[in-house]
Amino acid sequence: MTVSSLDPAIAARLKRGPDGLVPAVAQQYDTGEVLMLAWMDDEALHRTLTTGRATYWSRSRGEYWVKGDTSGHVQHVRSVALDCDGDTLLVRVDQVGAACHTGTRTCFDGRDLPLTADAVPSDVVASESASPAEAGTQTDPAEGSIR
Repeated sequence: MTVSSLDPAIAARLKRGPDGLVPAVAQQYDTGEVLMLAWMDDEALHRTLTTGRATYWSRSRGEYWVKGDTSGHVQHVRSVALDCDGDTLLVRVDQVGAACHTGTRTCFDGRDLPLTADAVPSDVVASESASPAEAGTQTDPAEGSIR
């Protein structure tokens, strides 16, 4: 990691881990699809904000990497947001190709963990079994209308 040119006002808002890193969630800007989780330090964030290309810090290699430089699976940055606690970044991108190094669209594709029936609230199960039209409607008791 190097000395950063990150705007001091932005740097002051970041809450970093002991290693100086902040988790960065990459999300497809137009669908909301969560693509991957990576890590940024101040310099990676500065490079991301100034180049429009997602730049991360590789904890395993100990170096910066610009997503897509070697794979061609580029992340064109549309926006970056800091969460309410200042300890997580949301990087909205236009992903070209696979986001995951395994070749899948996201790092979460096909990796769902099983939930026990007791872990899922009954109202969620009921809404998932309803038709899409029923699940998205709500009745306003005061007006008797559907919102």
